[in-house]
Amino acid sequence: MPGRRPIAAAKDCLCGLPAPYQDCCGRFHRGAAKAPTAERLMRSRFSAFGRGDEAYLLRTWHPATRPRLIGLDPATRWVRLEVLQSTDGSAFHTGGAVRFRAHYLERGRVGCLEEHSRFVVLDGAWLYVGPLGAGSGSP
Repeated sequence: MPGRRPIAAAKDCLCGLPAPYQDCCGRFHRGAAKAPTAERLMRSRFSAFGRGDEAYLLRTWHPATRPRLIGLDPATRWVRLEVLQSTDGSAFHTGGAVRFRAHYLERGRVGCLEEHSRFVVLDGAWLYVGPLGAGSGSP
């Protein structure tokens, strides 16, 4: 029907890129590939928050700053990601930063988390280190 979104689009990845989850962040989550850039890691982490994949979040968190547990709140539903800025973080870098807004619903209320995150390469894989500036949390 004209004006209707195809059913297949419902399977688009939560990270905001126009690809099905299995071909986008799903391959990172299941370990079939590593995120090639800091931004792709950030997007895959947002998607992991949305899917409740705590194991992936811990696996992609730098050991120097990684918590023992994350304790995801089942009442929080991550719904949309805006990448505002990405600095360095390519295959030619060993560090990078991504500034983003993560939109969520929690107990019927709309919320937004903004963070400027730091990422580094360790043993050939991009890892989340922590926030650079104001904000809290870490999708």
